[in-house]
Amino acid sequence: MHEFTPEVEALAKEVLEYSLIRLRTDPPLDGPKTAQELYELAGNTITAKGLGGHEALNLFKDVLAKACISTDHPRYLAFIPSAPSEYANLFDLVVGASALYGGSWLEGAGAVFAENQALKWISDLAGMPETSGGVFVQGGTIGNLSALVTARNTFREKRKDVSRWVIAASSDAHSSIKSAADVMDIGILLINPNQDGSLQADSAAAAIDKYHSENPSHQVFALVATAGTTNLGIIDDLEGLARCAKSRDIWFHVDGAYGLAALCAPSVRPLFNGIELADSLIVDPHKWLFAPFDACALIYRNPKLAKAAHLQKAAYLETLDDEDEWNPSDYAIHLTRRARGLPFWFSLAAHGTDEYAKAMERTMEVARDAAEQVRNHKNLKLVIEPSLSIVAFERVGWERADYEKWSDQLLADQIGFVTPSAHKGKPILRFAIVNPWTKESDISAILATL
Repeated sequence: MHEFTPEVEALAKEVLEYSLIRLRTDPPLDGPKTAQELYELAGNTITAKGLGGHEALNLFKDVLAKACISTDHPRYLAFIPSAPSEYANLFDLVVGASALYGGSWLEGAGAVFAENQALKWISDLAGMPETSGGVFVQGGTIGNLSALVTARNTFREKRKDVSRWVIAASSDAHSSIKSAADVMDIGILLINPNQDGSLQADSAAAAIDKYHSENPSHQVFALVATAGTTNLGIIDDLEGLARCAKSRDIWFHVDGAYGLAALCAPSVRPLFNGIELADSLIVDPHKWLFAPFDACALIYRNPKLAKAAHLQKAAYLETLDDEDEWNPSDYAIHLTRRARGLPFWFSLAAHGTDEYAKAMERTMEVARDAAEQVRNHKNLKLVIEPSLSIVAFERVGWERADYEKWSDQLLADQIGFVTPSAHKGKPILRFAIVNPWTKESDISAILATL
């Protein structure tokens, strides 16, 4: 199966040609089909004799790929889209073709070195100390979980009298925080945010102190702040929450999966003041830093604490346990890992950080224009002034079913992909603008259907 035959070489040319066409041309929006529809079109793709590379590739191009929505389409504005640069996408091919292993320095020193420089760029933007470090993991869920496991492990060594470990977070925190608490079998103290949606220090302090007074054998060991909520792009009071955590000897973790990418944008950098006090943070380059899926940057103030929590020991792994070498597998809940940070590193190295700042500012410029278009639309009402690049609004007089029907029709007409969300129990729409190729005219085309 590993011999590079003429047949494989021909297939390689076909794959490269398809990849280049996909990169050169505007991506199709496309859309899902039912499992029955796909079976009727594709049939059973796994057979004893095999389809052959040419047929399998055609099946993917003509059927399967067209049943996937293109997350990099300029009018894909649902959830948090993806907008990988051409350089990042091309280098992802190199990473796949090179059979790189990104778990240890011994096996992938060059790859790890490059990934660490990309991580340091983020760390420096955040103002973290020179000794900070981390790893690229699959996504924000694994990043948050790994950071919180590190936090619990750190405090479990100090306190033997605790019967229940607890994390504190805003009730509007990402679902992965609640999921982490379930996976870790720990408690979670959810604190109501202020009217503007941000978690403030006074609210957190009062809730944590009250909880401890009522539950003397329980311990809040981590306070989670959000730097750009997925739904509305709201940034919590990072400076105040950091002080709240430090004064109570609590780990301060910042979930910036979406929003912390904007650290590189001078116009909004002050919104993240206090991030430099974090014990750990995450940001997903596959969201708003123009990298392909999947890459979450997880950074620790003191990576030695993470290694103490995550280092796996086995006889066959002992050769890797060298204090002078950086093994990415030691810093999160994983062992085997691809060098998933390399496409991001390549794009960042090739384009330069100035281009990243320009692209970031451009998306927020489009977001500000989108908010203005909403204000001037007779049927729409802005939910909140955007601080980053998420624009949330409601269609006056619509119920949830109306939003769903409109969203389905918008995709069926191949105009765009925008899904309903909710805020304070009411259905809303939101544009998540992270693609530098999204233009003001794209927003206008969608709003014209409302």
